[in-house]
Amino acid sequence: QVQLVESGGGLVQPGGSRRLSCAASGSGFSINAMGWYRQAPGKQRELVAVQTIGGTNTNYADSVKGRFTISRDNAKNTVYLQMNSLKPEDTAVYYCKAWAVVAGIPRDDWGQGTQVTVSS
Repeated sequence: QVQLVESGGGLVQPGGSRRLSCAASGSGFSINAMGWYRQAPGKQRELVAVQTIGGTNTNYADSVKGRFTISRDNAKNTVYLQMNSLKPEDTAVYYCKAWAVVAGIPRDDWGQGTQVTVSS
């Protein structure tokens, strides 16, 4: 199993910025891709951004393109989500997800989530 720990959530005013971090830990694993999802109250969890570890493929939800940037530090097994120009509709619990191989077996794991609230 890959343990994922998110941080950086909180309250931010509309138009503000916030950076989320997600650190992966465990033993005997290699990560193929990491990404961020979010779930607002009463809504389904949706993809926000995902990036392969090699950086060759990056995808964003249309709703965040041009405002959010996903990046990673492979040496630290950490992925970041820089969120700019935040809107109230970005309010959600943000979850980190990792697609990894553990002992030769592909698996995906989720973090516990971090709340981001955009409000004045």
